[in-house]
Amino acid sequence: MTSPSPDWRPDTLAVRAGLSRSGFHETSEALYLTSGFVYESAEAAEAAFSGGEERFVYSRYGNPTVRMFEERIAAIEGAEAAFATASGMAAVWVALAALLGKGDRVVSSRSLFGSCFVILDEILPRFGVETVFVDGPDLEQWREALSVPTTAVFFETPSNPMQELVDIRAVTELAHAAGAQVVVDNVFGTPVFSRPLEHGGDIVVYSATKHIDGQGRTLGGAVLGTREFIDGPVQNLMRHTGPAMSPFNAWVLVKGLETMSLRVERMAQSALEVARFLESHPRVRRVVHPFLESHPQHELAKRQMLGGGTVVTFEIEGGKAEAFAFMNALRIVDISNNLGDSKSLVTHPATTTHRRLSAEARQAVGITDGVLRISTGLEDVRDLIDDLSQALS
Repeated sequence: MTSPSPDWRPDTLAVRAGLSRSGFHETSEALYLTSGFVYESAEAAEAAFSGGEERFVYSRYGNPTVRMFEERIAAIEGAEAAFATASGMAAVWVALAALLGKGDRVVSSRSLFGSCFVILDEILPRFGVETVFVDGPDLEQWREALSVPTTAVFFETPSNPMQELVDIRAVTELAHAAGAQVVVDNVFGTPVFSRPLEHGGDIVVYSATKHIDGQGRTLGGAVLGTREFIDGPVQNLMRHTGPAMSPFNAWVLVKGLETMSLRVERMAQSALEVARFLESHPRVRRVVHPFLESHPQHELAKRQMLGGGTVVTFEIEGGKAEAFAFMNALRIVDISNNLGDSKSLVTHPATTTHRRLSAEARQAVGITDGVLRISTGLEDVRDLIDDLSQALS
């Protein structure tokens, strides 16, 4: 396996890190599409399972292709280690479940992807975990919530879909003082534009389905952190509960990493142009994008992000009926609940990704019936703006 040079930059790591060639010396990474492995003797099998020998024993535990993906994403992120999961939500669940148990306390930002909110609000409390929600941008709320001992902190920054930011460095300082480890969902930030570990975060989770694949082909996730955390509680949970990444998906994602920055940088450029167009349109009530000067946390975004991301959130006049009419009038942009794809996609969060939230919970984070989320793709941005313009007319 290729050991990356400490001087290599992220784009080089995205192509070269974790490379492990077989005896055939292939150019592209090998796909080890196998469920299990064989042993030269019964004694070798015993040694493998006792931990006396470092080798692959079962693809639920580990696989050479999956290992390449894990090594590569960890190198790009600057993490000591990574564990690949079957989906992004598996990564969120595994990261939190590896930290939390009965009697523990977790503090989370309120503005979350719908399934993340369900984990924090419904599932973890069933196992005896206390969840406290705060408004992510409000440091005073974080300070109050973290004035007592806490096990974990969780937040998205920017959040899905309202693009609220959390000051990673300030919150992690408060969290560490309370004894908590900080888990950052970096899907909107992307590995290209946001590096939470450099700002003090402890654990980063991804839905690799989004920008890492970014071409609508496969599911995947990743948990990144210290070697102790990944090889300890995360590995134990993964091995015995089974939300493992398939070797084929890992191979697709390894190839996705090679072009990720090219795709994401182009998509982010388009997103900012789309945001500026929407901000000037009379039918649009508000537009949210971290690199718009009108974003209330624009200065924080510039401090902790290298780019504003690929998503634009906006609200049109007229509520659900007008939002649906706009979506149905689009000719290029597809209606979908996904994001981070090479194809531009539009989502109505209130009736799809965040429908499990009560009306009050949606209102608390600003998700009205007129809010729409556009994930900009790789189309010519002029065609995207023409499409949005005709749909708004």
